[in-house]
Amino acid sequence: MRRMILLIGVFVALHVAAADAIKPLMKWTLLDQNDRAYTLDDNAQVLLIARSMSAAKLVNAAIEDAPEGYLESRHVIYVADIEKMPSLVKLVAVPAMRSAKYRILLDRDGRVANQYNGDRETVQWLALKNGAAIQEQRFADGATLKQAIVNQAHE
Repeated sequence: MRRMILLIGVFVALHVAAADAIKPLMKWTLLDQNDRAYTLDDNAQVLLIARSMSAAKLVNAAIEDAPEGYLESRHVIYVADIEKMPSLVKLVAVPAMRSAKYRILLDRDGRVANQYNGDRETVQWLALKNGAAIQEQRFADGATLKQAIVNQAHE
């Protein structure tokens, strides 16, 4: 009986360790708000994903005053999942995004954002290393997200 309990304990420990292991990301390509293609590569260090307008507002609050190229200089990639946005809203929202000083990759059909199991209330932050997710955080506050992006420059 002890062996059985030990064996089950080892199995559970290995399963938990595997769940927390580094997960290589599939490469994907999305168009940004200016219809320029971007393909995820190994240079990206952070993947930010906003799945709703409220999450996108958190990202905007964190970086709206930043200079052009701010995210790129920190190797931060920003994906906005606009799949659930009504078509009429997209007709207005996407052209409005073109005035942003930062690149917004538009996930029009949710195929990229859905890979990462986030939620619609927070901004998902995936720390990347050599094309693999090594850590995940969720942000529900623009100021905290802003500080994390600032700190990214020092890592």
